Amino acid sequence: MHLKKLSLLNFKNYEEAELEFSERINCFIGPNGVGKTNLLDAIHYLALCKSYFNAIDSQNILHDKDFCIIQGVFELAGEEENIYCGIQKNKRKQFKRNKKDYPKLSDHIGLIPLVMISPSDSSLIMDGGEERRKFINGVISQFDRLYLENVLNYNRVLLQRNTYLKSAGESISHDTAMLEVYDDQLSRYGQDIFFQRQKFIKDMLPVFNRFYNYISGEKEIVSLEYKSQLEKMNLLELLKESLRKDKVLQYTTCGIHRDDLEMNLDGYPLKKVGSQGQQKTFQLALKLGKFEFIRQVSGKIPILLLDDVFDKFDNQRVEQIVRLVAENMFGQIFITDTDHERINAILDRTGIPGKIFSINERSEVKIEL
Repeated sequence: MHLKKLSLLNFKNYEEAELEFSERINCFIGPNGVGKTNLLDAIHYLALCKSYFNAIDSQNILHDKDFCIIQGVFELAGEEENIYCGIQKNKRKQFKRNKKDYPKLSDHIGLIPLVMISPSDSSLIMDGGEERRKFINGVISQFDRLYLENVLNYNRVLLQRNTYLKSAGESISHDTAMLEVYDDQLSRYGQDIFFQRQKFIKDMLPVFNRFYNYISGEKEIVSLEYKSQLEKMNLLELLKESLRKDKVLQYTTCGIHRDDLEMNLDGYPLKKVGSQGQQKTFQLALKLGKFEFIRQVSGKIPILLLDDVFDKFDNQRVEQIVRLVAENMFGQIFITDTDHERINAILDRTGIPGKIFSINERSEVKIEL
């Protein structure tokens, strides 16, 4: 599986662009601010129906334009697949596969598995549990459509329950028939999500450790631990137990929307004791573990996007990472970097086939190799 062609119209800083790619490594090289990352984000859109960086679709349209179009030609299982994404201000985003509209965007998820690694991944470590839950959801949803549907349904019912709690306040009577309906639904969706998350972390942990040890040289001991209120009690019981508290606070205080992923280095919280280099190695190993997990479970080799991941790594470590991701277990790879010489030297030494695209200050793309 790989992306053969990418066409852009009014997407971010690109008024118009057409690119053809190598099946292996594709490098976008140029100074900061010229749009290298935007090319990766366009690929992310085609795979996962959304931007990696901006949740508001209309903000990805070129300034002073009313719409943007992203189109890609993929080779999947020996067949060409044409994927179209159209975004228009004040209208619903449109996705097509071979000129046929998707009834709902979730039907597209999983067709083109993809993993993005970016400096913004620091939020996995430094921010709250929501970022780590999004990471877990983003992995499992790419190979398990039922899990994705459960997450969407859980979030819908959670919003309804919170709206009801807020509107009724503490005046909710002891006859809580409506809340019981919400609780039953949350419990049904939430228990399945909990079991899937628990299994995912258990299965991915050895893969993550292998990548971390490879990149770090086995200098530290790292761990991942899934934390959930459902470890001690099922969700329906938790909801009943917390009802009085929920009525006072006017929102749902328990459930899988409170889950977290504990990250430790040598037995201590990575967020507190990890250096920038250690945290970056942790992020990279976590995302490569995500890649390998999707590959093993789905049987598809995801597209790998590496956005400016070599900052904070020396050239020897950069070459080690490139050699790792260029192994046969990885498929098509897209890399952004500011250093022409570094990328050229690594590709020369490793003998990896690929293309280098040079991008200038006017966001003009030129093929160098």
